[in-house]
Amino acid sequence: MSTMDEKLELVTLTERQKKARRNRSVAIAVALGVLVVIFYVATIVKFGAPIINRSM
Repeated sequence: MSTMDEKLELVTLTERQKKARRNRSVAIAVALGVLVVIFYVATIVKFGAPIINRSM
């Protein structure tokens, strides 16, 4: 296992790369959030108002 550890190269990211990674992560999170909202709205539209009023 030590030979595998020796082959492992650690990469140090620059500040610019860290910022780019964070921006990508934020973009993915926003895209997922938008998809959740789209699916929620599509479900409400498909099933209509009765599914909202059913619990009342």
